[in-house]
Amino acid sequence: MAKIIYTHTDEAPMLATGSLLPIIEGFAAKAGIDVETRDISLAGRIIAAFSDLLPEDQRWPDALEELGQLAKTPEANIIKLPNISASIPQLKAAIKELQSQGYALPGYPEDPTTADERDWRSRYDSVKGSAVNPVLREGNSDRRAPQAVKNFAKNHPHSMKPWHEESKTRVATMSGGDFRANEVSAVVPTHGEAQIVHVGEDGTQTVLKQGLAVTAGEVFDASKLEASELGAFLAEQVDAAREDNVLYSLHLKATMMKVSDPIIFGHAVRAFFPETFAQYGEDLAAAGLSPNDGLGSIFSGLAKLGNGEEIRASFEREMAGGPRLSMVNSDRGITNLHVPSDVIIDASMPAMIRNGGQVWGPDGEPEDTIAVIPDSSYAGVYQTVIEDCQANGAFDPATMGTVPNVGLMAQKAEEYGSHDKTFEIASAGTVEVRIDDDVLLSLPVNTGDIYRSCQTKDAAIRDWVQLAVRRSRLSGMPAIFWLDPQREHDQQIRRKVEEYLSAEDTDGLDIQILSPVEATKATLERVRRGEDTISVTGNVLRDYLTDLFPIMELGTSAKMLSVVPLMAGGGLFETGAGGSAPKHVEQLVEENHLRWDSLGEFLALAESLRHLSRFAGNSRAGVVADALDRATETLLNEGRSPQRRTGEPDNRSSHAWLATYWAHELAEQADDAELAAIFEPIAKDLAENAQTIQQELIDVQGQPAPIDGYYHPDPARVASVMRPSATLNRIIDGMRG
Repeated sequence: MAKIIYTHTDEAPMLATGSLLPIIEGFAAKAGIDVETRDISLAGRIIAAFSDLLPEDQRWPDALEELGQLAKTPEANIIKLPNISASIPQLKAAIKELQSQGYALPGYPEDPTTADERDWRSRYDSVKGSAVNPVLREGNSDRRAPQAVKNFAKNHPHSMKPWHEESKTRVATMSGGDFRANEVSAVVPTHGEAQIVHVGEDGTQTVLKQGLAVTAGEVFDASKLEASELGAFLAEQVDAAREDNVLYSLHLKATMMKVSDPIIFGHAVRAFFPETFAQYGEDLAAAGLSPNDGLGSIFSGLAKLGNGEEIRASFEREMAGGPRLSMVNSDRGITNLHVPSDVIIDASMPAMIRNGGQVWGPDGEPEDTIAVIPDSSYAGVYQTVIEDCQANGAFDPATMGTVPNVGLMAQKAEEYGSHDKTFEIASAGTVEVRIDDDVLLSLPVNTGDIYRSCQTKDAAIRDWVQLAVRRSRLSGMPAIFWLDPQREHDQQIRRKVEEYLSAEDTDGLDIQILSPVEATKATLERVRRGEDTISVTGNVLRDYLTDLFPIMELGTSAKMLSVVPLMAGGGLFETGAGGSAPKHVEQLVEENHLRWDSLGEFLALAESLRHLSRFAGNSRAGVVADALDRATETLLNEGRSPQRRTGEPDNRSSHAWLATYWAHELAEQADDAELAAIFEPIAKDLAENAQTIQQELIDVQGQPAPIDGYYHPDPARVASVMRPSATLNRIIDGMRG
């Protein structure tokens, strides 16, 4: 039987689920639609990874593996909420919390030496970083701002801070020695099995990865980021920020690029504190305190060391003498270098651009910055936007065009599928990619270099091109493929794009292929004229642009509609970004106010219902979807979205209003008289009690709301906190029953 799978994830989206899911289940039950849940939270993934080693009453099924298999079938209908892409500090914190709750989990082995420790490390490594998305994304991405949301943003434009004429903000990126400069790429000639082998200068061969299935026609890449060039570059930027009297800010993605970017982050920490690491580096390493984990982890562990206070004083001296660091939280002294996962480039750079090119300094005031993006592959996109704003001023959400995206991400495409093929090189030599003993690619490497390989399946590329053509035709918008002539991978992709475009009906369509910088310029020119342009990009640019443009257009990327038409015929419906989710959890626990906006969930649910209608021939699901869209538009127009401050309507209040408007739309619709009759008394009950419900939801705010855990809170406490209106619960539970 066709059904909708609603995922249980982490942080604020997980808390919001405690309020919204009962409403969804109630409406679905009345419409005869099956909704099930699967837990793919970080805690759930950890427990599933160790389930065979845990007592029977602590074992959980591997929901992610189940959904990964489902995504390869026509029956798939999955609503995916934002989940934690865990950095090492987050992973360790989740393990500690689960252990405190009685789960018999081993600690995270920093330097595994025994067979058991190596097994545990392998299991934990399978959970960290972006473990979810590559498994579920068995299709390419179609992200766009729904018309109702775009219209609302134009009529109620969010604030955009003006750029001052003397802005010193700029992007700093490597001019050589990085992944972009060193990339080599080839099309795999035949089906087979690949392995990645390090050949030392003495001829010693070490297999880094084996058993990689490859298919004829796929694009296979190899590249490296040179440690010596990286160190020199980062030291130069510390000096440049000091000389320019601007903030130093580092922008990486240690969550998705879970192997390479924490290493790069560690290089940046060492470059900012060279004297401290020269004098005390061995002491820190002996204590297991790695710069890859950030200053926060180091500072919290200094108490273990006899000379811990001496080391802390050294850090503080260099901090005082260096350039001012951008801050994550100036009130708490949390810097840009504290936690690798705190500053995520696809959220941090658009926020800086929206803020007039400024980030927050140690005194809590915004300042200009050198935005350090070491690898130059996509840094030019951000620099181009900065230069445009410095020349033309901030964008105007009331008039600017929209930039949907068609992204190549199916079957672990490109860099985001590189985790199991990324290595920090132990000694100088050569890394070879071999297929059945033939060398496909070869790169010389030195000690400390970061090597990575990526695969992009031919079927995924063809599907991506077809999706771009389809979206261009349906929308009437021109489409631009963003492909870099300086990258071997992009040129391999370009040849395939041109081949597959020639097989499509493109008459009357405006489809171009431009470099990322030129594509940015062309798109921005159109945006400022109020014209719409589809960006057709690879996996990483998909992620970056679907934050960059929506944050400028809509104020947040959480309001984007994100549909993944799965290649097997099913559908994956994603609900927006979760970058500010930790702050939302903190506010809920301290003040019982959740400002998370579930608009993305509303949009994804409507598309999921429409897919169910088409796939299962369930016309009623289509009626429910249309009613939900009308209710969502009413919610926006009536100003019922969550407010930021405690004592104001929050996430739970918006859910109650959605239920009220949704029931009204279903009761009033004429396409299904039986369904209208079912919802007529429900709509009346919700409308008559709307003010009572809202008051009950407001009255609980202002007091702490303990949920007994961050990564794995107590379900009963979450339910109690997120469903505090007895009146609303009576109505919704009556529907579910």
